[in-house]
Amino acid sequence: MAEENQTQVTEFVLLGFPQERPFLFLIFLAIYLVTVLGNAAILALIFLDPRLHSPMYFFLSHLSCLDICYSSVTVPKLLANTVHLQATISYQGCLAQMFFLMACAGAECALLAVMAYDRYAAICRPLHYARAMRWGVCVAAAAGCWLWGLLDSAVHTFLASRLSFCGAARLRHIFCDVPPLLRLACSNVRPSEVALHAASIFVGLSPFLFVVVSYLRILAAVLRMPMAGSRRKAFSTCAAHLLVVVLYFGMANLNYNRPSAGYSPAADTLVSVLYCIIIPMLNPLIYSLRNQEVRSALRKVLQ
Repeated sequence: MAEENQTQVTEFVLLGFPQERPFLFLIFLAIYLVTVLGNAAILALIFLDPRLHSPMYFFLSHLSCLDICYSSVTVPKLLANTVHLQATISYQGCLAQMFFLMACAGAECALLAVMAYDRYAAICRPLHYARAMRWGVCVAAAAGCWLWGLLDSAVHTFLASRLSFCGAARLRHIFCDVPPLLRLACSNVRPSEVALHAASIFVGLSPFLFVVVSYLRILAAVLRMPMAGSRRKAFSTCAAHLLVVVLYFGMANLNYNRPSAGYSPAADTLVSVLYCIIIPMLNPLIYSLRNQEVRSALRKVLQ
């Protein structure tokens, strides 16, 4: 079936682009530059400043790498399509784009859960923190997040490669993702839908609930602190991570669990752009603006 698919469909025509393409090119180029430069700056600060050589910033460096990968999977092809009369992507390119996009999504869900546990261990179990988050554990946790994302993505990509597309392969989107491909397929999409719903529970909902439980316990521990200054510092440390979690999981839920009733291609494209392109740009801004240690490291480097 996979070979038949490749003979039937050689490329997809992307119909999600608006008419104002030159303006769209400038917007996406600016977003991509801010995303790459911002996350690269976070990586450089963590590498250069010894005060940031801690588990929290080790995981933050992996989040920055994921955000760079996120944007690099979609935006360069978007920029190329904005300067062509007809936006297209090859069949193999579509599957590759979907694979890396889903891999980044799964890895980031797991990584945000690990970062929540790191904050829980630091605030609720400070005496055991050094042992719980020792270097070997951090490396294994980060590697596990990347592997988790790759395994999840491999399942979705394999199932997508078994789909048949009849007639004109016109994808009502601006890049390849699982939901628009399932809407276009004319073969049985039930296995892919089951895999997507299962991933929503195990890859999306489970890490989100873990983060919620971790922060509820953090909140309870912070409220028991006797010093107001200690409470403010603890809240400040966790606020940036919690904001990223709310934005990311909220947009992910809208992107992969939109009801079929009242489906709008324009709204679907907007949600995907917010989820895959805007949030990776916002992450370094959120961490740099709300994190005193990152701002101090930046001032030290600039001086």
